[in-house]
Amino acid sequence: MALWDRIKESASSLQDQLNAKKNDLKSGAFRDASMAMCALVAAADGSIDPVERQRVAQLIATNEVLQNFPADDLQRRFDAYLDKLTADFEFGKVSVLQDVAKAKKKPAEARAVIQIGIVIGGADGTFDHQERAVVREACFALDLPPTEFDL
Repeated sequence: MALWDRIKESASSLQDQLNAKKNDLKSGAFRDASMAMCALVAAADGSIDPVERQRVAQLIATNEVLQNFPADDLQRRFDAYLDKLTADFEFGKVSVLQDVAKAKKKPAEARAVIQIGIVIGGADGTFDHQERAVVREACFALDLPPTEFDL
């Protein structure tokens, strides 16, 4: 199986797992951590162009699990995290990872945040080294072993 097909299949499988837990993923900590994760993945290379920003925003708006929250609220939070990351990536990343860590009190939410990061990262058919690296850092922030997610 080609790498691209494996990434696509993995992202689809993770999305199915998330959908099964949808009713358990309604807290503010999960919302914030998910948007922080999406922004981290989108800006993983240290910058984000308008097309990439729009693509990730579209994925957020259409993600079944994230429909537990108002779309305009998610968009506002995502944009605020991106603004932190684009102003100063390294400093912003510290702040954004602190918000990712809010989900660590509930292991199901913590795992779901990582799964969302992988789904967002793999949505374009590639889950590149920089995207994998920020998701791995998020695992540490959430006290989850990266190996659980093949990172």
